[in-house]
Amino acid sequence: MNLFKQLLGHKEPKSSEVAKNRLRFVLVQDRLNLSTDKMNQLKEELIQVISKYVEVDRSGIDIILTDDGRQNLLRTDIPLIRAK
Repeated sequence: MNLFKQLLGHKEPKSSEVAKNRLRFVLVQDRLNLSTDKMNQLKEELIQVISKYVEVDRSGIDIILTDDGRQNLLRTDIPLIRAK
């Protein structure tokens, strides 16, 4: 684990939490009738648009579909390096 994360008290998620989040992602993706290819296309297009303005760290990108009980949500973590 990264020393910085340890100092701030961040902990790595348990494997059960990771599995639960993956299952939620699959269920929401299925409910939206969004294929894996479409999800990958969506991810690439989001990166292309954001990359017009800032340099992006592609290795740290995380895109998650979730359901908060009322609506489906698309959450993204896109590490930004610097403005272009």
